Amino acid sequence: MPFLDALLVVLAGIGAGTINTIVGSGTLITFPTLLLLGVPPITANISNNIGLVPGSLTGSIGYRKELVGAAPTLRRLAPMSLLGGVTGAVLLLVLDPKLFRAIVPVLILVGLVLVVTGPRINAWAERRRAEGTAKAANHERAMQGGVFGAGVYGGYFGAAQGIILMGILGSLSSEPIQRLNGYKNVLATIVNGVAALVFIVVAHDQIDWLVVLLIAIGATIGGVIGSTVGRRLPPPVLRAAIVVIGVVAIVKLVRYP
Repeated sequence: MPFLDALLVVLAGIGAGTINTIVGSGTLITFPTLLLLGVPPITANISNNIGLVPGSLTGSIGYRKELVGAAPTLRRLAPMSLLGGVTGAVLLLVLDPKLFRAIVPVLILVGLVLVVTGPRINAWAERRRAEGTAKAANHERAMQGGVFGAGVYGGYFGAAQGIILMGILGSLSSEPIQRLNGYKNVLATIVNGVAALVFIVVAHDQIDWLVVLLIAIGATIGGVIGSTVGRRLPPPVLRAAIVVIGVVAIVKLVRYP
């Protein structure tokens, strides 16, 4: 790979790692970049997924203060992300990508709606629980189901997985948005990590390891940048950033499928 092309991939990785940590949808930077450089679509998708894992990890570590005391919640949600990530990775290898990608913009839109309306939905759910008309167990199952679904999507394609996760968590949890962002980073790391393992074991012949290395270098730097910037954003600004990036993602996917 020519030096300038390699530098472009690293810069794309930095941008993706930063955006993934703050919001999600960094794949919409790296994936098109790889296609532009002539990397075959499936190879680009798989190599990109593996390369972004270190960035997800550094982003999660950057949110460690927000995650103090979060172990019980993560223990309930992490298995759903793991199972979802495996399922999504397998689907990528056995299904026609067009079948799933056709509904990606719809999923992102649903996630954005949940991000915007999350506080109101949560306030309504809290009132129902206080009045005894809603069961905590049902609430918990809904969150676990949503996290599993986001994991399936993330293992398959990954773009805007964070937006979908934030929409689900924000609408079903009363915790502060920055803490939820910490949850999002950990759960997305699990999804990306387990999907990467599936690809390495089952589809190792479709991995471009140079691309993986270059994206990993950039994403690791981006994860540090993203956690530094993202943790300082006020909740309204963070929600606005999620919406703006989500809309851009939808437009890019609709106009350039």
